[in-house]
Amino acid sequence: MLKKHTETVEIPKTILKKARVAIIRSEFNSSITENLEKYCLKTLLDYGLVKKQIALYKVPGSLEIPVVAQTIAQKKKADVIIALGAVIKGDTYHFEIVANECARGCMDVVLKYNVPIIFEVIPAYNLAQAKERAGNDNNNKGREAALAALKILKTLSQLRVL
Repeated sequence: MLKKHTETVEIPKTILKKARVAIIRSEFNSSITENLEKYCLKTLLDYGLVKKQIALYKVPGSLEIPVVAQTIAQKKKADVIIALGAVIKGDTYHFEIVANECARGCMDVVLKYNVPIIFEVIPAYNLAQAKERAGNDNNNKGREAALAALKILKTLSQLRVL
């Protein structure tokens, strides 16, 4: 059972006005990932970002997320990157490879380019688990990713002022 998320984040308007967010969404398991993106985008807009501040990128699968994240970070196109995907266990070891290597690749980008990546590539043992995390409520991990992105923007802004 997922914990209900009702938290809100207070972000100064000066941060919101300048923020640039990139969302990278895997097209694989699109019934899950499209809903993650929908809730992520809605949350960012609800908090005051405008569409021109948010760049959306689609990739075929979760393994392609790190290379796009790396390109965004190299070109300094975003202050924070949100990675959305769903990797659902099948009958082979492929599930573990995709989930682990996507996470490792994203962490490599974070550490090399100092651009945070909010990692909501859901590794699920079955479709029901993935659907639960991408539902039409406040427990949607896309919403959670947007809130985490806003929080890290606020924290990084505080560090840069000091």
